[in-house]
Amino acid sequence: MYKCTSRPSSVRLGAAFWQSRVVRLPSSAFCLLFSVFCLFAAGCENGGNKSTMAKEISTLKEEKAELKSQIEQSKSEAEQLKNQVQVLSNLPPEVRLEDLYDLQKIKITRYTNLYDKDKDGKKETLLVYIQPIDEQGDIIKATGAVDVELWDLNKEAGQAQLGQWHVPPAELKKLWFATLMTINYRLTFDVADKITGDEKELVVKVTFTDYPSGKVFKEQKIIRPR
Repeated sequence: MYKCTSRPSSVRLGAAFWQSRVVRLPSSAFCLLFSVFCLFAAGCENGGNKSTMAKEISTLKEEKAELKSQIEQSKSEAEQLKNQVQVLSNLPPEVRLEDLYDLQKIKITRYTNLYDKDKDGKKETLLVYIQPIDEQGDIIKATGAVDVELWDLNKEAGQAQLGQWHVPPAELKKLWFATLMTINYRLTFDVADKITGDEKELVVKVTFTDYPSGKVFKEQKIIRPR
């Protein structure tokens, strides 16, 4: 009986054709998928860069605006100082600084003392009221710096000074305090860690340095917390 052991040529060609197609298809698909992935990754990277650049540009714009504002303020202050210098330079020779601004003394008012601000039964705040007074006896908003000291003279020499504070001119001008009854500088200091509450008599010492004239004024007052 005859047995066929070989495939017809047409069958072999068809098999070869499909085999070749099966081998090449995954390679093409891989290339396509790889290309899509690269485009996606590049897009994400560009998007991230754009976002970062947008933030940096926004920050630079804010800094530019702030610098511009500072420059404008500096120009305004410079112009004001220029005008002040011009006015002062045109004053007659016989006009002295003391005639324009003459601080004669400072006064520590009677309201200066220790106070219980938070109502917990302990006086932990020192309030110091200062009045700069001119030659006419009027209270004036003098420009200068203030040094305040708190002393307990009943203690030994090395422990007598309980505290000291310095108030510069820029801060002092914000402490001008006016009421219907009086007008003065009001200085507030925290002394919770400096006193025990048993003090019967303390001394407040104030040094006022008047900047326009360079004069230094000193005053002290005894306070009785209890």
